[in-house]
Amino acid sequence: MAEKRILDAITSPDDLKALTDGDLRILCNEIREEIVSVTSRNGGHVASSLGAVEIIVALHSLLNCPHDRIVFDVGHQAYAHKLLTGRLKQFDTLRQKGGISGFPKPSESPYDVHPSGHASDSLSVALGLAKARDLRGSDEHIVAVIGDASLAGGMAFEALNHIGQEQTKIVIVLNDNGMSISRPVGGLVKHLGFLRTSTQYRRTRDALQERMEESGIITRGLLNVGRNMKESIKQFVIRHSMMFEHLGITCTAPIDGHDIRELRETLEVVLKADGPVLVHVVTKKGIGYPPAQQNPELFHGVGPFDIKTGHVYPSSNTAPKFMNVFRDAIVDEAAHDPSIVAITAAMKDGTGLARFADTYPDRFYDVGISEEHALGFAAGLASGGMKPVVAIYSTFMQRAIDQIIVDNALARCNIVLCIDRAGLVGDDGPTHNGMFDMVYLRMIPEMRILAPSNEAELVNALHTALKLDGPVALRYPRGAAAGVALPDHPTELEPGVSRLVRKGDDIAILAFGRMVAQALDAAEILEQRGIHARVVDMRWVKPLDEHAIKQAAQTKLVVTLEEGVISGGAGEGVLDVLSHQASSTPSLVLGLPDAFIPQGKVEDLFADLGLDGKGIAASISEALQR
Repeated sequence: MAEKRILDAITSPDDLKALTDGDLRILCNEIREEIVSVTSRNGGHVASSLGAVEIIVALHSLLNCPHDRIVFDVGHQAYAHKLLTGRLKQFDTLRQKGGISGFPKPSESPYDVHPSGHASDSLSVALGLAKARDLRGSDEHIVAVIGDASLAGGMAFEALNHIGQEQTKIVIVLNDNGMSISRPVGGLVKHLGFLRTSTQYRRTRDALQERMEESGIITRGLLNVGRNMKESIKQFVIRHSMMFEHLGITCTAPIDGHDIRELRETLEVVLKADGPVLVHVVTKKGIGYPPAQQNPELFHGVGPFDIKTGHVYPSSNTAPKFMNVFRDAIVDEAAHDPSIVAITAAMKDGTGLARFADTYPDRFYDVGISEEHALGFAAGLASGGMKPVVAIYSTFMQRAIDQIIVDNALARCNIVLCIDRAGLVGDDGPTHNGMFDMVYLRMIPEMRILAPSNEAELVNALHTALKLDGPVALRYPRGAAAGVALPDHPTELEPGVSRLVRKGDDIAILAFGRMVAQALDAAEILEQRGIHARVVDMRWVKPLDEHAIKQAAQTKLVVTLEEGVISGGAGEGVLDVLSHQASSTPSLVLGLPDAFIPQGKVEDLFADLGLDGKGIAASISEALQR
């Protein structure tokens, strides 16, 4: 019979309050074992969750949640939080369809404060909660847990400035693991590195405190003058540690984020403070599972793996990933054009730009988690005669809409937006689905948008985008491509010209991106019912192929099919063209509904949404009957 674990007896955070520090250390190990066990089957954000275990255990052992509130930044490090808040029995459903989310989700549990998923927003949310508490006159603790990479985001800096101004009671736990998804960059990283590696702050602070207390009544009185005196002493002695203090936020010396006793002792003190305090906690990403600790970038977000070896199981699909096709194509293009530069926002590996960075280090820029800056920076590079290629996930690109519009489109900058993870991403769920890029890009004047349907089309689309003047975007999904042969030499595509992939006179399916494959599946099913479907790979979301749309209107039904929200999407663009052509042909717009799509395997989600071949054929048959 298996030995009973402490974890099995935890039904809520209240159960932690009866445990000793020794018990909590055992519990941390059990939590790590559970995280590794479940993620080895389901995949997930392993390294970050392992690194944050002691922080979460320490917080829940001292706080009174859900009365007290913990706001997680990004949220992928919150697996221990889920295990301690009554979801142990459901934990094996992590990131699965119908299971618990891989991120905090308020509709899932009262312990989840905010639907975290994008970086750098926790401090703003936490300050809002703190001010709401003050206005209500209540007494709950507000704690934000933020990583060193997220802290470098512009939104976090804006919030820090406001927190210092408000001087309300709030605790910021800085989880400093020195490792974002890609290795962090920038001045803040150097500052935190100084604090991580130097003990001068702690030694000087403690020595001054002891000497002044030993010097008599007058000097002890000086210690009680208040925060200004203490800040002056610290600034005089060691200026490097004062960034947060200058903003009006008291900052602790770095502490060991895996020492449960030190964490609890420090948190007990700072929770009694009457103003904002930042607790600088140094952790190791992936600690407790050697493969994750040795390769934290791989285990940031990983598929199922072998626990013993850490070997990630390969996909059964042998077709190359869209990301890898882009990886090779951008390097090939850059070999022939020295003006091409590449930019990403802390996603060098995730976007496939690592090879470009190795090949052309002087032409590669990782700007950290700062998408707005990435687009502004790209505008400057373009204005200076370079051709910036900005590779960012669809869900993160939407954070820089203003910079795309004003800094780039208005100036007609020669910039290429490579929008990875466009459409449904699957296991990461609603915060990561790339549902909106066609809508927010279609509305922008001067913008042209390509939606390649397979890997060959992606190579040609990138080649085309680099040849065109003005801003161009190309969107492509996560995962395996179609398995078609790549061109020996890229072809420049004519703007606004589609590609006929199947003939048919009864109906016309105008498909965008990888939905071409689903359209072909539907056409095969319809053929068995005596319905001859034309399938058009539209290629261009903007400008649309008006000639192809006019030809489609000569059939019995015009169907549009897209992997994006219908409202404001490509299908509505087709309807607009039809209205200007005074067409009376019935139409059917298929795409993602006006709702946030939960996690699950992409193929299962397509089936549920009626966007697989079977569902599309059923919708078309029903429309024809009407």
